[in-house]
Amino acid sequence: MFHKAIILSLGMLTLAGCNAQKKTKTPEIKAGTASDMKNTKASEKEGIIYFNQGENKFLPKYQMNVTFKGISEDSRCPEGVNCIWAGVAIAQVEVMSTTSRPVTLNLATMDNTGRNYHKSEGFNGYTISLEEVSPFPKSDGGAKALEGKYRIGIKFTKTGATRSETTRK
Repeated sequence: MFHKAIILSLGMLTLAGCNAQKKTKTPEIKAGTASDMKNTKASEKEGIIYFNQGENKFLPKYQMNVTFKGISEDSRCPEGVNCIWAGVAIAQVEVMSTTSRPVTLNLATMDNTGRNYHKSEGFNGYTISLEEVSPFPKSDGGAKALEGKYRIGIKFTKTGATRSETTRK
């Protein structure tokens, strides 16, 4: 009888824990809201499409699925600090066309061939360029404090080459 009471109480605690997790979930932002539409139109006007870290969008205009995976390096000079080098941020962007497998592009805020930093890369007949990375690191927290809060702006330019034609040999 004592064992049944323990098992019953553990079951009730488990169910209570599951219910508590459901209540603390953050609400998802629905696509198509007025503010979302305004941001989309503004970014299309400039030709720049913005992504929050972890965000995935299908872009029908380019027939591509694009996911901003994260920032693999952020050595940009923090605000309010004098630095010798401006630094660089590298965004990992996964792209996939309707006829290809996913490819991860490492797009940098600057071109530096010696360090293998490229601001643009070709994929599926488009040149994909990193135009903006925000927010900028602060002197007190650095890049670690920004994990999960990054936002990038990328631009698509029509080219004739596919990724297979532009890869390094």
